[in-house]
Amino acid sequence: MREPVFLDRDGVINENVPDYVRTLSMWMPIPGSLEAAAALSAAGHPVVVVTNQSAIGRGLVDKSTVDSINALMSGRIEAAGGRLSGVYVCPHRPDEGCTCRKPETGMIEAARRDLGLPPGGWLVGDAETDMEMGRRAGLETVLVMTGRGLEQAGLARPGNQPDHVAADLAEAAAIILGADAPDEGGPS
Repeated sequence: MREPVFLDRDGVINENVPDYVRTLSMWMPIPGSLEAAAALSAAGHPVVVVTNQSAIGRGLVDKSTVDSINALMSGRIEAAGGRLSGVYVCPHRPDEGCTCRKPETGMIEAARRDLGLPPGGWLVGDAETDMEMGRRAGLETVLVMTGRGLEQAGLARPGNQPDHVAADLAEAAAIILGADAPDEGGPS
C-alpha cells in the first residue's frame, strides 16, 4: 500500500465559498482537482478527505445535505477513474473543543483506525490549520494556492510552514506521485 493522502475539501477539491457550501448547486470542483484525486487513487494511494464543516454545528446546513455533497464529490472522482477511501467530517463549531476539528488530528486518527492506514503520508490543504494538523499527525504537507491558500501562505507560525507549496491539487498530486518514483541516481 502506498502512503495515504489526506485532502481538505473546500478550497482544494472544490471552490471555497464565503458562507459555506450548503447545497449541491454550490459545490463547484476546481478545474483539474477531480482528475488529480483520481490519479492519486489510481497510483495506489488511499485518498481520504478530511474536512471541517462547522456549518452543521452552526445550524446552517444539515448533516444529510453535507453527506449528499460528499457523495456527489465521491461520484465525480469515481467518474474520473479514482476512488475515495473515506470522507471524514468535523461538524463542530470552533468553540466546542472537539478532538476532530483541525488543527486537531481526530479525523486522521479515525481514518487510520477505520481504514487500517499506516502512519505517515501526505496532507494537502489550503489553510494554516491544515498544515498544523498534518505536522501534528506526522504527514508531509502541501499548501495549495487555491481556496484560501494565497492569503494563508504567510500565516504559518515558525515550525509550521508547509513542506511543499503547489498551485493547485493537480500540482500537489504531481509532487506526491513524483515522490513515488524510484531514485534514479541511487545505487542499483
